Amino acid sequence: MLQSLNAPLRKIPVWLVYAVGLVPGIWVYWAGFNNRLGADPLAVIEQETGIWALRFLIAALCVTPLLRVARLNLIKYRRALGLLGFYYASMHLAAWVWLDRGFSWVAIWEEIVKRPYITVGMIAFVILVPLAVTSNDWSVRRLDTASWRRIHRWGYAATALGATHFLLVVKAWPPEPMIYLGIVAGLLAWRFWSFAPRTKSTVRA
Repeated sequence: MLQSLNAPLRKIPVWLVYAVGLVPGIWVYWAGFNNRLGADPLAVIEQETGIWALRFLIAALCVTPLLRVARLNLIKYRRALGLLGFYYASMHLAAWVWLDRGFSWVAIWEEIVKRPYITVGMIAFVILVPLAVTSNDWSVRRLDTASWRRIHRWGYAATALGATHFLLVVKAWPPEPMIYLGIVAGLLAWRFWSFAPRTKSTVRA
């Protein structure tokens, strides 16, 4: 059923995915600077950019399972989805460093060291940087296929850490962060099961 969507999806240009994907981030910053986000606009900016980062990273990881299981081909848009995830993660970090902490680097470092949820979030962002840097045709040509794939497998770790960061930030057990973490856990489980080496008896069964 989903396979029938491949033909119309091929007609959607990649630039349109970028254009539409950037809208929520631009809007939330614009609304924040124009006092349209309620009593605590900074909290809303940080929350919305963080959630959108996680959404796009999860969407990027869903591309391969959708192709293999449902024959829905979104490979054309995977790079855009991953880069949008990095874009929102950067906006999320910028909101904290710039608007929340005012570039007070000593205080920022102390927060990273003392608060586990910030530590986890920073590790996730650091992992995303080389993925974003190598998400271009030049890097694909420069690196051999095995090395490039090895680097980009870290996207699973970054997304899992991002989901964990979300859960730790809320300091409770509401359903939304648990749902995101559950989706990431399911994607990780699928990844290990799908690419695990099969014994002859397993294949025969």
